[in-house]
Amino acid sequence: MDSDMIRAFFGWCTVINGIILFLGFVICARAGNWVYRIHSMWFPITREAFTLTMYCFIGGMKILFLMLNLVPYLVLVILN
Repeated sequence: MDSDMIRAFFGWCTVINGIILFLGFVICARAGNWVYRIHSMWFPITREAFTLTMYCFIGGMKILFLMLNLVPYLVLVILN
């Protein structure tokens, strides 16, 4: 594999995972009550615990997105 192929790979990973992160945020922000009702049918969880869990989930996804997708892509762009 050459560096152009690896850069393209990380570029598409960044785009796709960025869209997934954005959609997850929008769904939690706009349809939070609906998501809570669905999950509270499956698991006994309070609204406060659910909100904290979703906040941590979005934060964790953001960190993984930055460290595993965006940073390697930017490094490859800078090096070429």
